[in-house]
Amino acid sequence: MDNHREGEKRKTRYTTVSIPVTLYERIRKLIEGTGFTSVSQFVTYVLREVVAEMEEEKLKSEAVSEEEKKAIIERLKRLGYI
Repeated sequence: MDNHREGEKRKTRYTTVSIPVTLYERIRKLIEGTGFTSVSQFVTYVLREVVAEMEEEKLKSEAVSEEEKKAIIERLKRLGYI
């Protein structure tokens, strides 16, 4: 690991999130024998995946439609930019 990444890792801050005890126990049993060393590690992994998917979907939904692109191009042409 290079020094830059080590510095980034040291800057990572954490907070506490509460989940029901029953869910915690289910996850604890689920991760036995896996590469996950703690419930927190597993939950962090899952949340990163879910958040990344949601961010991607949000970007897609905010994308300009083909109709909007055509209108923008037409306006740029009328203004003499294209």
